[in-house]
Amino acid sequence: MLINNDTIIKDSNELIRRKSADVSLPLSEEDKTLLMEMLQYVDESTIEEIAKEKNLRPAVGISAIQVGVPKKMTAVIIKDEEGNKICEYALVNPKIISNSVEKACLSSGEGCLSVVEEHEGLVYRSARIKVKAYDAIRDENIIIKADGYLAIVLQHELDHFKGILFYDHINKDDPYHKEADAQIID
Repeated sequence: MLINNDTIIKDSNELIRRKSADVSLPLSEEDKTLLMEMLQYVDESTIEEIAKEKNLRPAVGISAIQVGVPKKMTAVIIKDEEGNKICEYALVNPKIISNSVEKACLSSGEGCLSVVEEHEGLVYRSARIKVKAYDAIRDENIIIKADGYLAIVLQHELDHFKGILFYDHINKDDPYHKEADAQIID
């Protein structure tokens, strides 16, 4: 499947709000291929020359619904400033099994491959989470203990499984409302 900025489903398409279904394990070849193509998109999207050539918008994650497949699969890669991978996941049926009461948000707000228009405001999420999932890269069930930026990214991607977009979390009356004791991540 060709995945680029033209083929990613945008928020104007009602499919983006569709709930995703669990995926059967072991993965079918079709599901594994799609998940690896999603992972490749995320990896290449932050390499300027490749991104320009293939029409990719920079991303740290993508969920299957964003390419029109309502299945609980997501690919996440977080890199440092030099482009080295800090973490990389190709998750199937990820589920948050615990989360902190403490909240966190990105100081710059969030963005999404499926959202073209800018939506300013703070998106509060749990500061720490534990996610249980099958990881196709490692070919095993894993538990991810995430905090800070990774926790926010994972929650953003898992929201896609419920048809929720980041701007649904923004306070409509006061987009930059500061929650007491919330962690602000630069």
